[in-house]
Parts: sequence; C-alpha cells; structure tokens
Amino acid sequence: MKPRTVLAGLACLILCAASLTRAALGPGAPIPRKPAALARALVKTKTELARAVDEWRSGGGGVPPEVTLDALYDQRIELLLAARPRLARATLRRVPAGTARVVRTNLAAKRELWRLTPVTRSRRFRTGRALPPAALIGYYREGERRFGVRWNVLAAVNFVESAFNKLRNNSATGAQGPMQFMPATWRAYGLGGDVHDPHDAILGAANYLHANGAPGDNRRALFRYNPSPLYVDAVLRYARRIRGDPRAFYEYYARQVFVRTPSGLRRITGPGLP
Repeated sequence: MKPRTVLAGLACLILCAASLTRAALGPGAPIPRKPAALARALVKTKTELARAVDEWRSGGGGVPPEVTLDALYDQRIELLLAARPRLARATLRRVPAGTARVVRTNLAAKRELWRLTPVTRSRRFRTGRALPPAALIGYYREGERRFGVRWNVLAAVNFVESAFNKLRNNSATGAQGPMQFMPATWRAYGLGGDVHDPHDAILGAANYLHANGAPGDNRRALFRYNPSPLYVDAVLRYARRIRGDPRAFYEYYARQVFVRTPSGLRRITGPGLP
C-alpha cells in the first residue's frame, strides 16, 4: 500500500470519528450539572462546533447535522448557565479566558432578553426555515450599502427579533415579520415591500435605523426600534460578536428557538421534535 493511501485512510478515520462524536450528542443528550464536568463539556462542545462551522463555511450548502447538534448542545448549556448564575460563575472560572468571555457575552444578552420578554402562555407557534446564510448576509450587506447601517447590527436585530425568521408569530403588540415591524412603522419605512419577506424586512429595518441615527448612534437608533435599554444592550452584544468573530453569525444561525412557558423552557424548532 502506498504511503499516500495510508495517510488518506487515516484522515478519513479521524474525520469519521469526529463526526461520530458529534452525532452522539443527540437532541436530548444529558448536560453535566457539576461545574468541573460542565466546564469540560462546554470547552469540548465549543471546540467541536468551531471546527464544524469552519468545515461548513468552506464547503457551503445547508446546515450540516453535526453543526445542528453541536449548536443545540452548546445552546442548552448556555441556557442552563443563564438560568443559574452561581453555576455559571463556578463553571466559567474553569474554562479558558477567551471561551469565558464569549459565554459571558451570550449569557448577559440572554438574561437581558428574558427580563424584557414575559413568559408566554401560548401553546401555538408558527415556525419555518431560515433562508440560507449567504442569502441573509447578502441582504444585510445590501442594507449596509444603501443605508450605511452595519451588516452585523442588522443580523443581530434579525436574530433577536425572530431567530432569522424561524419564529413567525406576530408579537403580543402586533409586530410582524422577520424584523417585527408594527404596521404603522412599516408603512412609513418599509419601502413599499412585504413585511413578511426577509429581503424587504431587512431593508426596511436598515431604512428605519438609518432614519433614527445609525450608524453614527446605534444605541439611539435601536432604542427607537424597541424602547428598552435591555433590548439595545442585547442587540449590541450580539452585533459585536458577529463583527469580531467570523464564526459567530453561523453559530447563532444554527441555534434553535426556545420559548419560556409557565412550566419552563420549551424548544419549538430543530431535531427530535414530533
């Protein structure tokens, strides 16, 4: 057997083993509850997710199963930590500084949004697939070119408002579409488009944010979009991560929708659901 053939076979075994490791983390895989074990699981999952996202970005196509499963496990860990601050502090003391910094950003944003959003008693949710990442990034970039609003800010708003259009319910106050516009605001800033169309909604959001001060004063513009400091802080945390880490947008894109109900968190998108 030629050496090149041996090396190719070895590479295949390594890649297959990595895929099997990721695949073993099914949708309901148990999460450790002790800080040391949870820290190890967190670091391992972040590492595998980063590798899987890099493979996905280089190869293109839809979200690979390993990205979906890694992102879901990572998200479930962070939701646990967001709900249990003492466990979060004890766990994050045990992980590398860079990982801890990323997780603290995500936890802060999640807690801010939880404080802003009441528990829902609804039992019916409308969900759907997000458009491919390349299409969405193209729309954000178009909004940036036309209105000067940074693409990462538009992406963060899209993530917070509808998880990139995976959640399709109107809000309790009547806001609609992937960027959650009130009807009167859409009539004024929607450029004659369809509030439920991702392209039109993203451009409408760019138009509205620009009219209210972005990019020069993103905080003011976002506060006009949703008049809550909690909302503004959460969006800007995600926007900074998306700007600073090429993987971050893809990691957020691969996450699932969880809703807060009187009985706890309920996942309504992703693998393993009826």
